[in-house]
Amino acid sequence: MALHGKNRIGFELLAASEEFVHSYDPKAGKALDKFYLATEDEVALALDKAAQAFDSYRYYSGKRKAEFLEAIADEILALGDELIETAMKESGLPEGRIIGERGRTMGQLRLFAQLVSEGSWVDATIETAQPDRQPLPKPDIRKMLCPVGPVVVFAASNFPLAFSTAGGDTASALAAGNPVIVKAHMSHLGTNELIAGAISQAAEKTGMPDGVFSSLNGRGSSLGQALVKHPVVKSVGFTGSFNGGMALYRAAAQREEPIPVFAEMGSVNPVVLLPGKLKKVAEEVAKQYAGSITLGVGQFCTNPGLILGIAGDEMDTFIRVLGKEIQAIAPATMLNEAIHKSYQEGKKKMLEQKGVQLAGAAKDEEGNFLGVPTVARVSGADFLSNPGLHEEVFGPFSLVVTCSGKEELREVILSVKGQLTSTIMAEENELSDYQEIVYAAANIAGRVIFNGVPTGVEVCHAMQHGGPFPASTDGRFTSVGTDAIRRFARPLAYQGFPEDALPDELKSNNPLGIWRKVNGELTREAVAGEVYI
Repeated sequence: MALHGKNRIGFELLAASEEFVHSYDPKAGKALDKFYLATEDEVALALDKAAQAFDSYRYYSGKRKAEFLEAIADEILALGDELIETAMKESGLPEGRIIGERGRTMGQLRLFAQLVSEGSWVDATIETAQPDRQPLPKPDIRKMLCPVGPVVVFAASNFPLAFSTAGGDTASALAAGNPVIVKAHMSHLGTNELIAGAISQAAEKTGMPDGVFSSLNGRGSSLGQALVKHPVVKSVGFTGSFNGGMALYRAAAQREEPIPVFAEMGSVNPVVLLPGKLKKVAEEVAKQYAGSITLGVGQFCTNPGLILGIAGDEMDTFIRVLGKEIQAIAPATMLNEAIHKSYQEGKKKMLEQKGVQLAGAAKDEEGNFLGVPTVARVSGADFLSNPGLHEEVFGPFSLVVTCSGKEELREVILSVKGQLTSTIMAEENELSDYQEIVYAAANIAGRVIFNGVPTGVEVCHAMQHGGPFPASTDGRFTSVGTDAIRRFARPLAYQGFPEDALPDELKSNNPLGIWRKVNGELTREAVAGEVYI
């Protein structure tokens, strides 16, 4: 099926502009299909439709929204090989990775469908009236989470499916009851078009309002800035660079009505190697981490870009084997020219810093935008004295820091800014002797991993994918897992309302059968004997 290159604005396909861009095959080094840039009028129409859709969609039941989310997953699967082949061409990623990512995308849509169908996510809380309370009567107050309004989602470069058009931000925003406007990523415009079509078809089939979803093409930052600054938009989801995320964050903060930007902006994900672990399995750990560093050409926000340990024979063995393993891994195509250029410049700059020594690098090969796996080493003292060594090099690169002892190791951990993850590689009986190290690792991260690798983020109820700034703009929230829905909802309390005027989630007889906190106790039972004031 030929791609049309148009902007999807609700149920319409529009291309009024004469300006266009091409999608690109980074592996073959050639332009692909033509895509038209959204005009100001088309952007305005998408936002107007979203505002109108919100007036009705916000009140749709959890079961209706669940049908929509399930239908999106079905339509994505129905795209078949065309989606897989398009995503492979535009990203340079292998078939297995894209198929796995499609499964994850569908899985998280279905997980959110289950969540909203069951309904307890709204955190319904009821405090019944006490009219005879002295010195003042207590009113009946009932609170729940409700949708915020149209959400702008910025598709990510490194996950053409799972963090993009129908990814976690879109799924959670739609699940909460908000229309979504997606800004397509320039690295996978064709993939975006296919997925946007699937969402639109699902919306029509399940009777969703026109404007519940739109997708726009734009070059540079102008479209993103226009969307974030528009008064119709009430929240933003972003996965990408620190500079990009902060530009949106500042724009949103300067509005007449500031809105939240939930930006996940990368991380070096420090890994702490404790001596007891290395004494037993230094070589195995080195091989394990060579794979993690180079997984997906290192283009994961959870890539282990910083490895920390205490100087000694075991640490030397680890570095030697890690360097050898890295040398044996072939370079692979990175997502696009800009990411490749940034990787080359960042790696070069890191290797030029005082005290940094090359520990191992793969052999450079002929090809377009190849990311050459590389690891380097530096002392803890040099690392502490040079904040430039703390920065992320996005790609298959990691810096190993050898510390003089436990105290310097703790200093190094705490010198690193907020992270998505930190990892402790240790024998269980070591943890009590290194409690302060474990506490330090937990203090800087949103997720702490024991004896594993940070690459790979499970989509589940317990996942936290977000950490202290600058890993994300608000470390209280996650962009992965069912709690991601909380980013796009706000608490609303009803005081003294008659039963018939309350949402079903707050009615005394609990018609939805959800879990609620009633007078401080979690229950699914009806509220008996209430008095409204």
